[in-house]
Amino acid sequence: MKNEIGITINKEDDMPEWYSQIVVKSELADYSAVKGCAVIRPLGYAVWENIQTYFNKRLKKMGVKNAYFPLFIPESFFLKEAEHIEGFAPEVAWIEQKNKDEERVAIRPTSETIMYNSYAKWIRSYRDLPLLINQWCNIVRWEVKDVKLFLRSREFLWQEGHCVFATEEECDLHALKIIHEYQKLSEEFLAIPAIVGKKSPKETFPGAKYSYTIEQFMPDGKALQSGTSHNLGQGFAKAFNITYRGKDEKMHHPWQSSWGFSTRLLGGLIMMHGDNKGLVLPPRVAPTKAVIVPILNKNTPDVNKTILTITTRLQKELTDKEIETHVDDREEYSPGYKFHEWELKGVPLRIEIGPRDLQENTCVVVKRNTGQKQTIAIKEITKQIPLLLESMQQEMLDKARKKVDAMFFTATNYKDMVKKIQEEKMFAIAPHCGNEECEEEIKTETGGITTRCRPEGKDAVTEGSVCIKCGKPAKYNIIFSRNY
Repeated sequence: MKNEIGITINKEDDMPEWYSQIVVKSELADYSAVKGCAVIRPLGYAVWENIQTYFNKRLKKMGVKNAYFPLFIPESFFLKEAEHIEGFAPEVAWIEQKNKDEERVAIRPTSETIMYNSYAKWIRSYRDLPLLINQWCNIVRWEVKDVKLFLRSREFLWQEGHCVFATEEECDLHALKIIHEYQKLSEEFLAIPAIVGKKSPKETFPGAKYSYTIEQFMPDGKALQSGTSHNLGQGFAKAFNITYRGKDEKMHHPWQSSWGFSTRLLGGLIMMHGDNKGLVLPPRVAPTKAVIVPILNKNTPDVNKTILTITTRLQKELTDKEIETHVDDREEYSPGYKFHEWELKGVPLRIEIGPRDLQENTCVVVKRNTGQKQTIAIKEITKQIPLLLESMQQEMLDKARKKVDAMFFTATNYKDMVKKIQEEKMFAIAPHCGNEECEEEIKTETGGITTRCRPEGKDAVTEGSVCIKCGKPAKYNIIFSRNY
């Protein structure tokens, strides 16, 4: 069993295999008997629940309310918005009709159409706006056979917000506000640097006027699109006949936005922070913040009893401070085995208490992110642990940001750009013409280098700039990379 629990591949040698081992052996998720699908295990789901809890608080502050809409989408709803269905057509899973009198339905690949049918009934006046609704649900996109846990599967979990506004300005402001909330979630909660930017026209969400994204950049030189926010314009409102009577007593079509992130965030969390011992969870998202491992000796039962009394007391005191703490007092495993297991599962802090520590009224605290050990007086534990957790959170973000920053470069030559992206696992910022054919040509001839986003505040080109590929006048700077 000891051989089965450990990671056998180094992250720097074979990241895909390392990643698969981390996910399965840490018990975050597992493969399913259903092709293209995954099982999220309790640890993985607990991480997802913590993300939900964090973001639900943010939604509440913005006045967004949670709801739930049907899993099934009538075919006629798709057909109302041609560009939208064209974009999703290859991924839609249809239900076989058992009753020929019933309309064919699909399993939702996204919920715009089913939700907007209801919005058309609910919205009558400018007093009904803005309408701010989010739902947490599952999504099915029939696009893969071989699942990559958390990163690519036919079914996944996500949140999707769908909002309606009286004016384009309100819609613009909200779409931008949401993408910055995603950036805060990524950086402040998950300790993963995220770049905010606008997608190219080619990469814009089907049916949207424009799309914002947060892009996370992984250690293997691939980008991970981790959240998007779209201004949908008035196209869906017109297709679904959503209208409202304005203050001017005239009828108007409103403006709409949609936005979402998924369990793909867990994939980014693993790849960014994990090491060759296993998972490394940032304290704020970790379900268990600390594990206490009593070091017991079968020959000293009285000392053992005292140690266990102290560990129980510490667990209660830390839990009362909302620091979820677990005591691993299993007798059938050695302390060393327990250390390796909790390192694999990414618990931020390990607290060790043995006979020698007891004599000195101290314990040893080990930080998962660095392996650093320090001796702390037992009476100081409840004071020091929260401070350690906060410092770890910042350390992990700083380390990740330093790593990502070192992988970026400004490209001035196309061949050099391609070489650095493909061979040196780097990310490039370069001027581009904005032409979809040019963008597709780059993707095709390089085997997958794509545009990620026009980085916010850095996308303006200098006068006379030309496209990195075709040499035509450049419209903006954009990030190029391989991607998940």
